[in-house]
Amino acid sequence: MGPTVDLMSARLERALRRAAVLHHGHERRGSGVPYVQHAMAVAMILDRLGYPEDVVIAGLLHDLVEDTEATLDQVRDDFGDLVAEIVAACSEVKTDADGHPRPWADRKRDHLNALATASPAARAVVLADKLHNLLSIRFDLQDGRPIWSHFHAERARVLDYYRSTIKQLGSGDGRLETLAGQCRAVLAEVEAFEQAPRSAGS
Repeated sequence: MGPTVDLMSARLERALRRAAVLHHGHERRGSGVPYVQHAMAVAMILDRLGYPEDVVIAGLLHDLVEDTEATLDQVRDDFGDLVAEIVAACSEVKTDADGHPRPWADRKRDHLNALATASPAARAVVLADKLHNLLSIRFDLQDGRPIWSHFHAERARVLDYYRSTIKQLGSGDGRLETLAGQCRAVLAEVEAFEQAPRSAGS
């Protein structure tokens, strides 16, 4: 027999539980799917590309600080500096100094600017997030869901944002290029789906 491999560490179990508990009650846009499915999918993409456990855990927790009551200090205390650094890079600033929601375009622009200096690991998590989002959009469109009405910007601006993010983050090593290539392929399918003429009676 070969060497024993730790297929499921205590840290990874803790991260799975943390994501499930703190995202409880959150749903994906328009589909009713529990939001934690997205976090798990991002982690699976990163794991399949061979990223180390810290990056996979960051994939599970990438929306925790942005969308739940969890703090970056709590992530750092429980999972270490590298995971916290990646989660910080993935987190948009959604409210202003007075606690009011920031405009979609402003927060997307500022986050993309901040990602210009992000580490390759953080870029991988962001691209894995974008890939699963695009796959979800494609799936919902194929199921006939009016997905674009659930965004805070019109379709063209959302797709332009995805295109800019993929272009900025998808180079530097083979795995980032693989992620970017798959993002571009699914983005093209989403755009083609929207442009396809509807059949008679649909």
